[in-house]
Amino acid sequence: MRNGLGTAHFFLALPEVPALTMATTLDELLQRTLPPMGYELVDLESSRGGLVRVFIDKPEGVDVDDCARVSNHLTRLFAVENIDFDRLEVSSPGLDRPLTKLADYVRFAGEEAELKLTAPIDGAKRIKGIVRGTDGDNVKVETAAGVKTLPFGAIGRARLVPRIDWRKG
Repeated sequence: MRNGLGTAHFFLALPEVPALTMATTLDELLQRTLPPMGYELVDLESSRGGLVRVFIDKPEGVDVDDCARVSNHLTRLFAVENIDFDRLEVSSPGLDRPLTKLADYVRFAGEEAELKLTAPIDGAKRIKGIVRGTDGDNVKVETAAGVKTLPFGAIGRARLVPRIDWRKG
């Protein structure tokens, strides 16, 4: 005890703020960065091991040069933004492209897709059919049983079914 005073104690109260996850931060950063470069962010995967996998697309499709361009740009951007990663992979979404946004169902109307629902609708949890666009916040898919209208929020995962014509050449 000095000068008749005991040990000082300090208490600091901070409001509870939800922490942003790396994926959320990356998603927001990529959503701001890729469109001005002419690319759409299709999907993003990140792992605890430091792998960041970015899937990009553009209307005419992407090639190796596009992937290299985006990879070089993101490597520099991540350094500036202090995004911690060990390995970055940039690629096209592939022939079985995921449908992740409501706008994808408009863009790929007329294409065959396979949808996995979060809960069964009319007894089915998987639906395969031709995408027929959207109606508000609903997705329209033509199946053998007719056109089904599904709430976008009820779709857990959806991918295009690859259509390959081996006779071309």
